[in-house]
Amino acid sequence: MTGVQKKEGTDRRSFIKTAGAGALGLLSLASAPVGPGRPNVIYVLLDDAGYGDLGAYGQRRFATPNMDRIGQSGIRFTDHYAGSAVCAPSRCCLMTGLHSGHAYIRGNREVKPEGQFPLPEDAVTLPGLLREAGYATGAFGKWGLGYPGSAGDPLNQGFAEFFGYNCQRSAHNYYPDHLWHNGERLELDGKTYSHDLIFDKALDFIRDNARGPFFLYLPVTIPHASLHVPEESAKPFRQKFRRFELTPGIYAGRPIRNPAAHFAGMMTRLDGQIGSLLDLVEKLGLSRDTLIMLSSDNGPHREGGAVPDFFDSNGPFQGYKRDLYEGGIRVPMMASWPGKIAPGSVTDLPSAFWDALPTVCEAAGIDAPAGIDGISMLSTLLGEPSSQKSHDYLYWELPEMGGRQAARAGKWKAVRYGVSLSDKTKLKLFDLESDPGETTDISSRFPEVAGRMMAILREARTESEHFKLFG
Repeated sequence: MTGVQKKEGTDRRSFIKTAGAGALGLLSLASAPVGPGRPNVIYVLLDDAGYGDLGAYGQRRFATPNMDRIGQSGIRFTDHYAGSAVCAPSRCCLMTGLHSGHAYIRGNREVKPEGQFPLPEDAVTLPGLLREAGYATGAFGKWGLGYPGSAGDPLNQGFAEFFGYNCQRSAHNYYPDHLWHNGERLELDGKTYSHDLIFDKALDFIRDNARGPFFLYLPVTIPHASLHVPEESAKPFRQKFRRFELTPGIYAGRPIRNPAAHFAGMMTRLDGQIGSLLDLVEKLGLSRDTLIMLSSDNGPHREGGAVPDFFDSNGPFQGYKRDLYEGGIRVPMMASWPGKIAPGSVTDLPSAFWDALPTVCEAAGIDAPAGIDGISMLSTLLGEPSSQKSHDYLYWELPEMGGRQAARAGKWKAVRYGVSLSDKTKLKLFDLESDPGETTDISSRFPEVAGRMMAILREARTESEHFKLFG
């Protein structure tokens, strides 16, 4: 079970020795001090929304005022990263506090007829830790970390309630014939927009658990392909984006016309529902007791007729979903917690999905497990940057697409593609301060830096028996 945190605990010294982290100075939280209370936690995860797909990050072709409210009333991260460049491993990093060189799930692997390769029974997850500490836990949306009834089923990974798609393949269609609720298959008519059902159930969870504390994980399916949205949401954009009106959008389920209008319609429909969520939290008097976080699982996709270049979905960066260049893994991240996070804050702290677990644990006064890769961001959230620990580096790997690796250390970024095909594949080095678009490989100009980055790529990981990167 290579690279998975065990429930009975992992010896920190042996973990660092195995991971090769000692020589590289990897920082991990062994236990968190008691934080400022037991806040409710809402984590909203968009699906394939790029860095530039929110107004707060530069989107100008449609508006996202409600999602932007989270950053305006709290903090906006400029240098936050997804766990991976594709769905399942990114979510695994988020749930376990491990980066993709140590995580149990490192790629998308299907299980037929429905589901994905599962987390093991003894995985330590954020919902499991919170549930043990007395939190009500609920997940609403897309899971993708274990087929129904498996060890990785959300009900076996710390969630007391789950409603939505167990399988990310099924989630390609927004008009499915079924969803899952607490282990039971809920039959649908194939005409109901699943996202609306899922969001309504999430709001019910907040109402039912208003006395708190609760953890609401809301991994919505928007804006993943297919680009399905009810016509009333797409219609306002059809004339505005009329150049795409004759463009077909076909991915799964029913075909569409004008995928650009549908994409904008999906994002604005979701934005209105995020507004309803924020209003409900305020109406119930929970605002000052609730930490709300919002991010995306990877960069923008190009399936189903999507036109990310038209929307500048990857912002100033190059790369898309499946890329380990910035456009594939740098994602929006905002958090609000009135009375704790100063409104309008901005941070360039390099951070990633594996930091969510120790952050939430510290906020809730819970010990984070030893041996994880994440570092709590709570000091940054609370406006105490002088006490914020930082990563020596961030690391990613993807066994798909010929095998890909990347690492960031300070301003330096290294990327290697085709590592499964040859051990002589070239390392590309970029200076993100002067070249955030990663346009110029400077490895020949800075061979010592390239050598240090190569050492990280070699030593920051352990080999997985299920998701082999080499050979």
